[in-house]
Amino acid sequence: MIIGTGTDVVNIERFAALLERTPALLERLFVPGEQGLPVRSLAARFAAKEAVAKALRAPAGMSWHDCWVEKDQDGAPYLVVRGTVAARAKELGINRLHLTMSHDEPLATATVLAEHLSKDEVIRLMQIDPLGRGLLEPCGEEGK
Repeated sequence: MIIGTGTDVVNIERFAALLERTPALLERLFVPGEQGLPVRSLAARFAAKEAVAKALRAPAGMSWHDCWVEKDQDGAPYLVVRGTVAARAKELGINRLHLTMSHDEPLATATVLAEHLSKDEVIRLMQIDPLGRGLLEPCGEEGK
């Protein structure tokens, strides 16, 4: 069952200017594994974090470092959540997040679909995708 959706669009040039004016934002918004990426990728990841917040109904107190984007062996993005973001997802009954991102000057965009899967659906998903991409489990790592 779909619990929430979120979409965000970021102007890449404006985002680059913001990061240039306020260098501390890079560390405040992104985990170490994201910080060295090109600005268009950072903009898409920021859009993903905003889309997650929207899908979770944007509660106060969520930490930017509790959600980040990884890529699987095929290059497909997926979300990793922990802490405040994982707690909010659990509160809403969300146990799977879908993510799609894209960037093409001048915009970066991301869409997140938040879903609750039954135990049987999780088992079927794991048969199809043994890595369980998109399933939520708290993670202690900070963006490899």
